[in-house]
Amino acid sequence: MKKTKMLKKNYEFKNVLNRGKYYSGKYIAIFIRKNNKNINFLGIAVSSKSGKAVKRNYVKRIIRENYKNIEEHIKTGYNIVFIWKKQQEIGQACYDYVEKDIQKVFKDADLFLEG
Repeated sequence: MKKTKMLKKNYEFKNVLNRGKYYSGKYIAIFIRKNNKNINFLGIAVSSKSGKAVKRNYVKRIIRENYKNIEEHIKTGYNIVFIWKKQQEIGQACYDYVEKDIQKVFKDADLFLEG
């Protein structure tokens, strides 16, 4: 069962970015904030300075797919915002690299379920 909904409003993103805890990887940074609900809310932000819309949407799809594959292993009750780092080329956005980066960041944030 899907345990995640998307953040869509600007104030929802700002709330997580201003009050959330920051964790960083090579390609992505994440902000995490507890939401006291039994569901995760996911937001993905890629700056327009990173590339044109086709490339930005490609990165969003890669991040969303990676998150979907590890979703059942992640604790619930958090707002999570992924941010693609501007200094990284979008051409380097390989599925495997982003997958390793997301797993590293989630381990640092202690969001994986025990066991």
